[in-house]
Amino acid sequence: MKAICLALCLAPLALFAQTNISIINPEAEAIIHGNYNPNDYQVDPVVQADFAVNKIQNEVNPDSLKALIIELAGFDTRHTSSDTVSTVRGFGAARRWVYDKFEAYGLQNNNRLIPGYVQFDQEICGVTQHRNIIGVLPGADTSNHEVIVIEGHMDSRCDGVCDTTCTAEGVEDNASGTALVMELARVMSQMTFNNTIVFMVTTGEEQGLFGAAAMARYCFDENIPVKAVLNNDVIGGVTCGETSSPPSCPGLNDIDSTQVRLFSQGGFNSRNKQLARFIKLQYQEMLEPIVSVPMLLTIMTAEDRTGRGGDHIPFRQRGFAAMRFTSANEHGDASNGPGYEDRQHTSEDILGVDTNNDQIIDSFFVDFNYLSRNARINGTAASVLALGPQPCDFEMEGIGTSTNPGIRVKILGYDPAFTYRVAVRDTPVDWDTVFTISDSIAELYPPVLNTFIVSVATQDENGLESLFSAEQFVHTSELITEGLINEDKSSAFGAELLQNRPNPFDESTFIGVLAKKKLAGQKGSITIKDVQGKIVEVFELELSEGLNEVHYRHGYGQVGTYYYTLEVAGKIIDTKAMVFAN
Repeated sequence: MKAICLALCLAPLALFAQTNISIINPEAEAIIHGNYNPNDYQVDPVVQADFAVNKIQNEVNPDSLKALIIELAGFDTRHTSSDTVSTVRGFGAARRWVYDKFEAYGLQNNNRLIPGYVQFDQEICGVTQHRNIIGVLPGADTSNHEVIVIEGHMDSRCDGVCDTTCTAEGVEDNASGTALVMELARVMSQMTFNNTIVFMVTTGEEQGLFGAAAMARYCFDENIPVKAVLNNDVIGGVTCGETSSPPSCPGLNDIDSTQVRLFSQGGFNSRNKQLARFIKLQYQEMLEPIVSVPMLLTIMTAEDRTGRGGDHIPFRQRGFAAMRFTSANEHGDASNGPGYEDRQHTSEDILGVDTNNDQIIDSFFVDFNYLSRNARINGTAASVLALGPQPCDFEMEGIGTSTNPGIRVKILGYDPAFTYRVAVRDTPVDWDTVFTISDSIAELYPPVLNTFIVSVATQDENGLESLFSAEQFVHTSELITEGLINEDKSSAFGAELLQNRPNPFDESTFIGVLAKKKLAGQKGSITIKDVQGKIVEVFELELSEGLNEVHYRHGYGQVGTYYYTLEVAGKIIDTKAMVFAN
């Protein structure tokens, strides 16, 4: 979506309240609530994770994805408020087709995938009632009826947000994400998992994330324990347009078929970033060793591209862990102004072109092999989420000296039947090191020397992790032992300005302030200036004990040096430089 997202996608959900939200199929509704007998759906024993990952790797099929996308493009338009009566054109025909496919997948697997609609009332472009489509795969464990959601929006659009008559095949945006969700529903419904998985195709994304917001509100109001949300949007293209939404691709016709971007909200102690890191870890440890084409999973600093938004946001706003998969390269930034020639949000977002004039498309704008690799990454993460153990908590303290700093980790509720993973990072968005420990207390010396930001996960006998815990941290400036660190004016005052991270990376960065207890509740500010001393931005913050962060979007393509200054209670504490090189 383009600039409309700043007004719609990121606004408080109350401004766009969906009403009369219901699930149209009592059986699907009961499963989502955990009110069912698992024996009615469990054909085989609960699958082992290595079997599930291998099955997903072997059975997710580029040709199957291609066939799904061709069908989706064939509805001419899938605009949210397009025709719902026609059997061949418009969103109504498309959603009935998806419903029928979910039903067919269930019939092929002893009725284990239950189709349904999430219906809601919302005025969108003159139409007041809309439906998402869901396929519900019941989990075997109703005592822990957590739900994993794999989603992608199906609605398409041209330049005009309410143009329901234009041809809008919407192949990259977002038949690619819809096909990915459907293909995983086909493959994964052949297996039994502990947790329920909901495969969801949404509507109303292009007008303000309305379909996802309806489901997020339903889950919140009905106390549905959503474990994680994996959103897939613009996930199949590999070619860069003349424009793209930053941070994105290098320039026109650049090709990247081996990288996918993972967007999520937050910095320190963000459950959304923790989900993105978890997904990357599962790929590296379970899927990458068996693939022929390795993928680079890049964890992005920001929640989405600059000025854009997606269906993971409403779930995050309701407090659920949510993230977004997006291609490394996008064909356009959806600006649609004079001279805009890219495909995104135009009638040119089509299957491809006929290069030899034989009336058959032979050059496709979606790379089906790339899309299949992204589907397997989703499926691997969802499998571990749906099979893994319950998370744990921990206590931590810094040990050692400034020249040899470390941490002492104590697992709370330790169970010798499990091992535990300890993830450590400095202040960038990715983990630096992941340790495996078997004792209740471990002393660890990570190979980073500034700030230890730590979280833990339970690991079962099959090597499957839970989601990682909330983060804790210790800064090496707290290890004032043997006189190796001298108290400077900042630590003596009770606040320390940290180096921004990433520095540089994409189009945004986090600036941290470490505050001692005596400063809790104090007002502070961070002022950013250019090399001429001109104020670029000022962030006001109320300090809490520990790590405080602000997220500064400096903009894609910025170069040079900026300076940022911490001021607390009228006193300048410190100034540091940050370098933009992207």
